Amino acid sequence: MSIKVNSITKIYGKQKALDAVSFEIEPGEVVGLLGPNGAGKSTIMKILTCFIPPTSGDASVCNFDILEQSIEVRKKVGYLPENNPLYLDLYVEEFLSFIDGILTATGIPAWPVNIQHPISSIQHRHASRKKRIEEVIDLTGLLSEKHKKIGALSKGFRQRVGLAQALLHDPEVLVLDEPTSGLDPNQLLEIRSLIKTIGKEKTVMLSTHIMQEVEAICDRSIIIHKGKIVADDSTQNLHSISSSGNVVRVEFSSAVDAGLLAKINGVKTVTTISPVKFRLTASPALDIRPLIFKFAVDQQLTVLAMQKEELRLEEVFQELTKD
Repeated sequence: MSIKVNSITKIYGKQKALDAVSFEIEPGEVVGLLGPNGAGKSTIMKILTCFIPPTSGDASVCNFDILEQSIEVRKKVGYLPENNPLYLDLYVEEFLSFIDGILTATGIPAWPVNIQHPISSIQHRHASRKKRIEEVIDLTGLLSEKHKKIGALSKGFRQRVGLAQALLHDPEVLVLDEPTSGLDPNQLLEIRSLIKTIGKEKTVMLSTHIMQEVEAICDRSIIIHKGKIVADDSTQNLHSISSSGNVVRVEFSSAVDAGLLAKINGVKTVTTISPVKFRLTASPALDIRPLIFKFAVDQQLTVLAMQKEELRLEEVFQELTKD
């Protein structure tokens, strides 16, 4: 199991940021953590990356306990926090070399030295470290920018630098807190593509407010509200969680009284788009399309168009997180 969270609660003073949260993430999954501001998303990520301890409950990453084996957890995790911490006066390659030095000094990753041949072993270690820096620069699309100062980069490239430092020690799990926040549409597409590429080899957990991003990247979504999980399912299946039911758009050959449509069995709401176009909402388990056809026949109408809609992820999110 890549990530296992069991009844995690976190209390700040009188505020309960997380309330007995539990979930598991399998190796190779790309999971979106969704929720309004203050829902507890960043708190979960900080706990899993050993920045803060939980008030109660337990969690593990790659089978290492976050409290008892925090150093081992950090070896397995790459973390990009919401506020990407970078040294703006350093050049890209220089910054990654600096981060590599910190990782090496703390044994993350461990670079063994051959006691019988210490000089050649150290030289090999240095070459391996340099090669790894070049690999993450290439992976994150920073080749053209590696000799620039970070302060001279666009926000999209700064996010790439943050991803590069998170990937430098080749972690098994990647935790990304709002990785596309503030990016323009082109930068957003580039970072999405990069995360999808990374997700083919690593377990990825990311938080975001952008529903299209979840649909484009994530295999599964966990929605959290007021410190509690309110939904946990594949992104494809989330629309079926809504109590609003299913939606059918229909266009008739001539004007129809919306009140008559509302009387069709199973119809919950009718929204008038135009005198001939309507949006009907029905119970989740009921397919009202045959009933609409029967209604049209009884009223001597022709159905020009009819389409069943899936609720958009935004609508499901709003319903599950409303006060």
